[in-house]
Amino acid sequence: MDSLPLLADHPYASFLDQVEKPARYAGGEVGSVVKDWASVEARVCLAFPDVYDIGMSHLGFKILYKLLNDDPRTLAERCYAPWVDMEAELVKRGLPLVSLESARPLRDFDVVGFSLQFELTYSNILTMLHLGGIPLRAADRGEDDPIVIAGGPTATHPEPIAPFLDALVIGDGEEKATEVALTWTRLKREGVPRRERLVAIARLGAVYVPSLYATRRDPDTGFEVVDRPLVDGIPFPVERALVDLNRYPFPDESPAGGPEAIFDRMSIEIARGCTEGCRFCQAGMIYRPVRERDPEQVVDTVMRAVKKSGQDEVSLTALSTADVSCISPLIKKVTERLTAERISLGVSSLRAYGLEPDLLDELKRVRATGLTFAPEAGTQRMRDVVNKNVTEEQLLETAERVFSRGWGKMKLYFMIGLPTETDEDVRGIVETGARAAGAGRKAAGRGKPVDVTVSVSTHVPKPHTPFQWAAMDTLSEVARKQQLLRDTVRPYRAVKLKTHEAHASVLEGVFARGDRPLADVLERAWRSGARFDSWDDQLELSVWEEAFAHAGVDRAKYLGTLPVTARLPWDHIDVGLEEGFLAREYRKALQNRLSPPCGKVAGTFVHHTNLEDARADARRLVCYDCGVACDMTQMREERLTFLDRLGAHKRSLPIVTDAVAAAPPEAAAPPPEAAAPPEAAAGAAGEPARAGEEAPGAAGDAPRAAGDAPRAPRVPQGRGGFRYRVRFEKTGPVALLGHLDVVRELPRVLRRVGAPMTYTAGFHPKPDMTFSPALSLGVISLDEYVDLRLERDLDPAALEALVASMTAASPRGLVFRAAVKLGPEDPSVSKLIAGARYAIAFARSAIGGDAEATLAARCSAALSAASLPIRREIERLAKMVDVRQYLVRAEVGGPEVLSALARAGLAGDLVALDVEVDIRGSGAVKSSEVAAVIAGEPGGAPGAIAPPPHRAVRLELFGRAAPAGSAAGERLSLLDLERARRVKAAPERAAPASLAADAG
Repeated sequence: MDSLPLLADHPYASFLDQVEKPARYAGGEVGSVVKDWASVEARVCLAFPDVYDIGMSHLGFKILYKLLNDDPRTLAERCYAPWVDMEAELVKRGLPLVSLESARPLRDFDVVGFSLQFELTYSNILTMLHLGGIPLRAADRGEDDPIVIAGGPTATHPEPIAPFLDALVIGDGEEKATEVALTWTRLKREGVPRRERLVAIARLGAVYVPSLYATRRDPDTGFEVVDRPLVDGIPFPVERALVDLNRYPFPDESPAGGPEAIFDRMSIEIARGCTEGCRFCQAGMIYRPVRERDPEQVVDTVMRAVKKSGQDEVSLTALSTADVSCISPLIKKVTERLTAERISLGVSSLRAYGLEPDLLDELKRVRATGLTFAPEAGTQRMRDVVNKNVTEEQLLETAERVFSRGWGKMKLYFMIGLPTETDEDVRGIVETGARAAGAGRKAAGRGKPVDVTVSVSTHVPKPHTPFQWAAMDTLSEVARKQQLLRDTVRPYRAVKLKTHEAHASVLEGVFARGDRPLADVLERAWRSGARFDSWDDQLELSVWEEAFAHAGVDRAKYLGTLPVTARLPWDHIDVGLEEGFLAREYRKALQNRLSPPCGKVAGTFVHHTNLEDARADARRLVCYDCGVACDMTQMREERLTFLDRLGAHKRSLPIVTDAVAAAPPEAAAPPPEAAAPPEAAAGAAGEPARAGEEAPGAAGDAPRAAGDAPRAPRVPQGRGGFRYRVRFEKTGPVALLGHLDVVRELPRVLRRVGAPMTYTAGFHPKPDMTFSPALSLGVISLDEYVDLRLERDLDPAALEALVASMTAASPRGLVFRAAVKLGPEDPSVSKLIAGARYAIAFARSAIGGDAEATLAARCSAALSAASLPIRREIERLAKMVDVRQYLVRAEVGGPEVLSALARAGLAGDLVALDVEVDIRGSGAVKSSEVAAVIAGEPGGAPGAIAPPPHRAVRLELFGRAAPAGSAAGERLSLLDLERARRVKAAPERAAPASLAADAG
């Protein structure tokens, strides 16, 4: 049943708290931008075809959101794929999918732009178009429908999704996003027909409009390939856009403060492209040439981003951060600035040979996450095949360095199914992990933990790579190799093996190398229920099997070996590579021959880390004529400039000597106190890991998961700082956030306003906070409390100013009302809280008749009852709770309560209960349970009572100056310190964490 609307004027307000993670759809985050629609020329909806939790981490989204909203001519709003429960609600109610910022349907925008990061999100694009009120196929869209565009790495091989898109931006989108949006809207205002507008968009360059090109069937493969343009003056092939990154500084601000994202950190792109040329890696080919951001700009962006976001972890991201020319001095410069701020540093995609001793020591100073080890193949021969320029000796040396510095775990990533692979190569994957574990045990010392996880995915041949012609292993062959891995790992107790389900990889391979006829398969599968196909628990293979059969499409032709001479479905997209380059690399792979990294001196694995060595090395940089035509002289000079700016003039000795490095971790200096970062992958290109995977895709162009940072024991130093009690409210979108999301947000609010907190002592230092009992999702609160410790001693005026600034720096609906300074004798909020007062509001029509009289009678009956049992389910386990034990008072609310409901954002013809309940050490009751036993009707099972649709508001939390269950006059305010000091503790201790969530 629907509740009373929680968000004013939001189309989903009445049912949001009935779906999983409702705050995904509410908006209101810090850093979100709401512009006047009438003030701009073009309105763009950035649509990410996966859930909010994943899309919020995507770097490309952040870049375009900032660019479009900074331009006074345009606005950008966001929309993410609704989870299956929300889609069902929208379909049932006939409601459209809307944007987060203004809750406008997608059909109302001028431009709807999708991010194409992964082939298995295609079905979600159809869901979003359908729910957004936009015809699925481009051919069916009318004059007033928005233009549907897409960009991202998958846009370079778009034919299976092409019939659903009006246009695709190829390459970097920074310049094209604004140009396309303004061109489209200006021509529309001039009355130019839709097709002519599309022609104009195609003529802008770097934009592919599928409807303007003819196709034919290639006789060598049977693929439908793009043959020629249908209109004069449009490009063929379509060349990519390429921008100077330093003209587009990475944004230091983006929306934050909603539900926890998969990669909950501030990620900063430090470079685009890669020097290494791994033959399986699409990103390494399509993002050439390597472009590095000015390191001074990076450092400044990091510090501004930390200030604006309030986040406690920063990640430096690139396809291969170890191959960024100034990575060592850059990390040193960043750690110098972050250490004092207690901010953790993550560095994604570091290669095994990229970890020099001094760099490891710098990372350890901030308990960094994000160390990446990706040998990719288990034998040196296979590493040569894939052009992975790393030797086993370098890998073992890295393992020794890592474990000697206190890391207890190491993760290695490999692929099976690579061209020319043998069983010896497969077994070598486990054996490489075992040798790394052996080196680690020797380096760590006796009795120290050494765990090596070997994670193995299935190779998917991707377009625009040297392996684009290679066959993909069949499912049976993948299963055989996975069993071989399991058999091989049994003797090695220190090695943990993880393999991944291959069915999704096969589907990915089909759509990666697919052509336009696959659009019919896609639509059929979508209409039959295909959703979130990149999620292991959502992929419905039977749906896809039926769709392929219905369309008469043989999947095998997309997965077998392709002729090198054949036309391919993506050949009309020019990513800048010289014709013949990929074929030459493919032939070298089949001959086990390496190609050296481009942009480095031959035989060099790591860039020079100081100006002295870099200037002394006059050898030529490697270039093997891929077609991108890099300016090697400029590249060399730029690197020298970057080293100079970072102050890396001379070679420096490692911070930790060999003797110290070999000592047990306890002997090392303790790390600075910092909020313990979660173990998670760091996004190299904003592409998060899929459910059930350690890292996304098999193409290797995505980030790897973090190794565990060492945590040296430290001597407790006491809590320190100054204690304060802060009172706040949770209304609107914040009432839809889970308690842990609010706990996570408060330290960020304080960082944004420059009020540093003190941290707990011990192995896992965290901000020192104690919250009032948690509320159920969707319960509004006008009276919440947190006890916290700040480093500064604030007088009453400064404290009042802090409270005001905290509200300004918070997500919509989080409002701070008051604060007091606590003394050493003041009991904590958890010891004082003895009860709560709620307003439980109902629509008058839901009660019927004389609503006040009905509820008054129900209240009287409830208070007269000896017991009020209700069935409570927690994680599918049921228990009976006697609400009467906790119910102190219940009556019909008067004008004061109705006024409070209005302040909480609830409107309409309402009638309310005014309820007071105890909160005890033995437990508490939920407001929904009180509503059920007073106003609900019994269900079928014993104790099952369903309340009428309602909305609860916590009006007050209080202590008591007398035993629990006493009259309301005995209550005391939690900010009344004089009285609170006389109540050293409530008669029963406050509810423990396990019961706190029941207090809502």
